[in-house]
Amino acid sequence: MKRLPFEPPTKHYDTSIQHIDEQLCNLLNKRKEQSNDPGFPPLEKIVEWSMKYNLYEDFLSSFFGSLLLEEEFRPRIEPEGFLKHVPVLKSVEVGENLYTITFIRQFENASVVHLTMDWYEPDDSRHLRPRRVRDHAFLQLEIDEKYDCRTTGGGGSTGHMTYDFVVSPPLPDDVSGLILTFKEYSTPFKNKPTGMEIVISISEDNSRERS
Repeated sequence: MKRLPFEPPTKHYDTSIQHIDEQLCNLLNKRKEQSNDPGFPPLEKIVEWSMKYNLYEDFLSSFFGSLLLEEEFRPRIEPEGFLKHVPVLKSVEVGENLYTITFIRQFENASVVHLTMDWYEPDDSRHLRPRRVRDHAFLQLEIDEKYDCRTTGGGGSTGHMTYDFVVSPPLPDDVSGLILTFKEYSTPFKNKPTGMEIVISISEDNSRERS
């Protein structure tokens, strides 16, 4: 899903507080430099700071929660200049689910990895919500540190789901030797991993799973 352009909520700005806003930016940068995994303040600290600095507790909770999502606002590469499809057809079975990389779309500035997830849904359960809709988790792709990977969402029907992952810079046309790791999270963000990983090695005849 493409990110919508940001529009300021108001045209008004009190320039007399500009130096304070800059100090806030400076403090945020120092916070990042001091810890690459700051976590979330204890709730008793949220209560203490709200009283000390005359701020709402929910506002502070929302503020510190948003700091955990900074990576989600990294500038995104949108695939442009379609080149070709690279067939892959590698699968791994994890529990009741079969994960398959069917193909990789090559663009001039990025690649798109297409992953499918299939499972057996009994006929007598078709009138209910599909199992994976009820137990839905989120997948994130990791390759190695030189590639930036993000999911563009997924969709599907009973017994079937599809996911697309944008990778930049583009993957090589010869993807043999490539190892793709899909990690499962209970939220759309990388802050609550379930511990389950699907590892697909394109260089091997059979994919492998690690959990």
